[in-house]
Amino acid sequence: MNPLQVAVGVVKNPEGKILISLRHAALHQGGLWEFPGGKIEASETAEFALARELKEELNITVTAATPLITVNHQYPDRFVQLNVFLVEQFSGEAKSCEGQPFKWVAPTELDRYAFPAANRHIITAARLPPYYAILDDADEALLLTNLQKILNRGVRLIQARLKALSPAAVAKFVEQAYPLCKQQQAVLLMNSAVEYSDEVDGIHLTSRDLMALRPCSGQALTTRPGNSKWLAASCHNLEQLQHAQKIGVDFVVLAPVLATQTHPGTASLGWEQFAELVAKVNLPVYALGGMTESSLITARQSGGQGIAAIRAFLP
Repeated sequence: MNPLQVAVGVVKNPEGKILISLRHAALHQGGLWEFPGGKIEASETAEFALARELKEELNITVTAATPLITVNHQYPDRFVQLNVFLVEQFSGEAKSCEGQPFKWVAPTELDRYAFPAANRHIITAARLPPYYAILDDADEALLLTNLQKILNRGVRLIQARLKALSPAAVAKFVEQAYPLCKQQQAVLLMNSAVEYSDEVDGIHLTSRDLMALRPCSGQALTTRPGNSKWLAASCHNLEQLQHAQKIGVDFVVLAPVLATQTHPGTASLGWEQFAELVAKVNLPVYALGGMTESSLITARQSGGQGIAAIRAFLP
């Protein structure tokens, strides 16, 4: 069965707030909040349909739209594909042209509103930044310096991959690093291979730890490891991606996309295979391996959330 094609816009204003609107009670999934958009007609591209819908519904003119995520979802009565775009460049002041209530909300407030089930992954994608830095412990003496460089570059999602440090050294680093991240409103995740139990913002599962987790009764995990706010995972193939989705991971990195200095003998996926794999899951996916900041455009055109890297954010 062919899915109903829908164009969706995550419209973000200069203050960083996102526009959501309330579906009319008589509509499918009525009475729930949604991101604006509508059905893609047979003769339209997703981008054209989105621009038309936002003009008709909100009287705003889209000047640029960036692919964010594609979500396939089976409701009891229909199968939909949501083609989601981030809209940060538009003209006009939003107003309700069709009488539907709407409001601007901070990304961190989105989970307070009742959305259709298919929107869950859109909410996650809307909250995640385009860059994910991996802080490696190759030189322990440079850890805090490198963290400050990453924060100075404006990166607000960071994984501490401190596999070579002793538990005491990890604890000492986090004691200094976590307040720095909080001051910059950055999220700090700890790699699951690291022995650390105190509070950070979440856990990044190695592919081995990911595959060791099992959902309860065929559903997502009922409790997250360490009650983490964010749960991420490393993936290298379709099996791992699908397992990550099944257990309820928030986002993943997929690697290696291009050849890397750290694993020169490992076969890379390439952008074409990266795009094919991303299209098979409803997850925000960061491209990892051989990335530079300029790789972001290609990553997003290939369906990715953004890029992840160790060196790209260190000048």
